[in-house]
Amino acid sequence: MLTKFYRKSAWLIAVALCLGLVAPPARADKPVPVTTESVIIKALKEEMLRAKDVLGKKGDPPPYFIGYQVTDMQYSLVSASFGALRNSMGIRQRLLDLEVRVGDYDFDNTRSLRGGDDGGQGGYQGSVNLPLEDDLDALKSEIWLQTDMRYRNAVERLSKAKTNQAVMVKEENPAPDFSREKPNTAMFEPVKAKADIKDWAAKAKEISKVFSNYPELLTAEVTYYEEASTKYLVNTEGATLQHGTAQSRVSLVATTKADDGMELFRYEIFDSRAPEGLPTVEALKKAAEKVARDVAALRKAPVVEPFTGPAILSGRAAGVFFHEIFGHRIEGHRQKNEAEGNTFTKQVGKEILPRFISVYDDPTLEKLGSVDLGGFYMFDDEGVKAQRVPVVEAGILRNFLLSRSPLPNFPVSNGHGRKSPGFAAVGRQGNLLVQSSVTVPNTKLRQMLIAECRKQKKPFGLLFDDVSGGFTFTGRGTPQAFQITPIMVYRV
Repeated sequence: MLTKFYRKSAWLIAVALCLGLVAPPARADKPVPVTTESVIIKALKEEMLRAKDVLGKKGDPPPYFIGYQVTDMQYSLVSASFGALRNSMGIRQRLLDLEVRVGDYDFDNTRSLRGGDDGGQGGYQGSVNLPLEDDLDALKSEIWLQTDMRYRNAVERLSKAKTNQAVMVKEENPAPDFSREKPNTAMFEPVKAKADIKDWAAKAKEISKVFSNYPELLTAEVTYYEEASTKYLVNTEGATLQHGTAQSRVSLVATTKADDGMELFRYEIFDSRAPEGLPTVEALKKAAEKVARDVAALRKAPVVEPFTGPAILSGRAAGVFFHEIFGHRIEGHRQKNEAEGNTFTKQVGKEILPRFISVYDDPTLEKLGSVDLGGFYMFDDEGVKAQRVPVVEAGILRNFLLSRSPLPNFPVSNGHGRKSPGFAAVGRQGNLLVQSSVTVPNTKLRQMLIAECRKQKKPFGLLFDDVSGGFTFTGRGTPQAFQITPIMVYRV
């Protein structure tokens, strides 16, 4: 029986996880190598050499590392509601992120200040808008100005870090601040947006007309979104990279309000790295029909009061659950920050999951079957080549997802240093995959759920078929809580 679920109550005993992926067939174009340097790469290299020369001679102390990354992004957005166009726009940005390190690889200006709030690793550093035109002098002028400012800030920050180190107790497990990595060089054609905005505007209007047949809907929207991003990276270690990714997405969202005032919603999302990999208009219309029918059914469903008992997390619900409660806790930067809970920091080599579970993160995977994987990338945001990382093998913790911020016994990056523009790179998940050597069919899972209900003397169990969002607290000073918004939940 479908049930409405109050957002405030969700203490779960998960007796089984059933991970599933459903998406339409998709295609992705292979990156095309180039040999000619772009104006952006040329500007970055020339300014890097200038800064290295000038600051190397006059800086006190001189920088031991300078890194530049430019992210050139194109966005396209189209949305329609009940057959009418609401938005149609295209945006382009070119953002500069730069990193200046003073000190040395063991101890530099990025060292966390213990006993106080200094923003922590991965904190906001700020991006700078660069000219959109390929004007070499205009680009170099902005890069020069920002390099000078970042250098001054780095020198001041290093002084604070040294003072903090002197007055605080000795660190229990010290590790260097920056890893030494082999520089990579690769150049590919810039990634461009491919969608025809007018064509998608017509498609969105046609698909969204489906929602007009359901008067109980308060809002209903079809959105097409495309992002094409090219990254340019140059650093003083010799790395030179030009590569990019693209993503196309269609989202279908409908909302309503039940008689008791509860707000309800349902959504479906389809992703591909190319517009032609998305479902057909007819397939999307069928998906919109299902979204509308589900929302209508939710309005009539009974409400589950706060409940503690057995549950099965299925499909997207299971994926979100594992991503939040496990995935964030094996990200490398969280192991060396004293403000973090350090859940698994001292658990390497120990059993943390059942022996039939293995977990690995592989950003080199472009697809799983016919499904485009959103965590695919060739190089991370620190210029390190993407790598497959076995995190848990037969229940035993083996590794963390590492950026260039080393850990004790983990001296180098494994290609998981990632960030949004304006932020410092930290260890992040790419494609986190869970493998089980023990599986049971859905019918058996249902029988197991019912048996557990009887064992606990519960009148029913819950099947979470779909959820929205999700977040977790990993900090030392907060409860280690996990929260999601249930959408489609069935009583069994």
